Amino acid sequence: MPLTAESAAQQIQDRLKDIQQQIHIVDEERRRAENSISTLVRSLQTNNAKVKPLLKASMLETSQEEATIRAALAKIHEIRSIRNERRIQALCGAIPAEGNYVAKVGDNVAALAKGIDEEENWILAEVVQFLHRQNKYDVIDIDEEQKDRHVLSKRKVIPLPLMRANPETDGHALFPKDTVVMALYPQTTCFYKAIVHRLPATATEEYDVLFEDSSYMNGYAEPLPVAQRYVIAYRPTKKGAGSGSGNLSSA
Repeated sequence: MPLTAESAAQQIQDRLKDIQQQIHIVDEERRRAENSISTLVRSLQTNNAKVKPLLKASMLETSQEEATIRAALAKIHEIRSIRNERRIQALCGAIPAEGNYVAKVGDNVAALAKGIDEEENWILAEVVQFLHRQNKYDVIDIDEEQKDRHVLSKRKVIPLPLMRANPETDGHALFPKDTVVMALYPQTTCFYKAIVHRLPATATEEYDVLFEDSSYMNGYAEPLPVAQRYVIAYRPTKKGAGSGSGNLSSA
């Protein structure tokens, strides 16, 4: 079971305390070893009978110092492992899918598909199957009236987030304010270009986004709430950099 942010922080803090103690121990052991070596050097000049036991003592102290250093390095390795375990997974909030990821049958995706007017628009679709030999998706439009099937290359399909990011612990997995994104317009099945206006304050809250709309003076409509699941990275269509699926005034 993945660690919570609080549990991971506590475990890391405990190990940092251990490392701090081990650093003090290493410092003490090093001073003792240096004194033993100095005594050994003096004995080589004055009393050869003491050399052997002093040499053994110096070697033992050096071994103890090495063991303490290795123990501290092991704690550092544990901290790295804990941080890796807490690393945000792909498809959580704004974290995109890995390049080799294939959405599962039944998953919702954003798909760049042609409509009746032959214009490409980003629509909400469901994966019917993935055609491995062709490296293409077979998807169906979510729109109850359309229900059109489309066979599209992977680059025209964006897997939607499977998990919500918790802004209280994983704020970096959310799109920052003023980021240009594509968002599903409420009560439609199309994604439009928008700007993040306000981030969710909790894992269950929605984004507030400003949809592009040329009928407004500043080019953007009033903020509307959109769930994390339906806010994705902006990707322009061939129609031009000014639109995700066109702007609302032309929809």
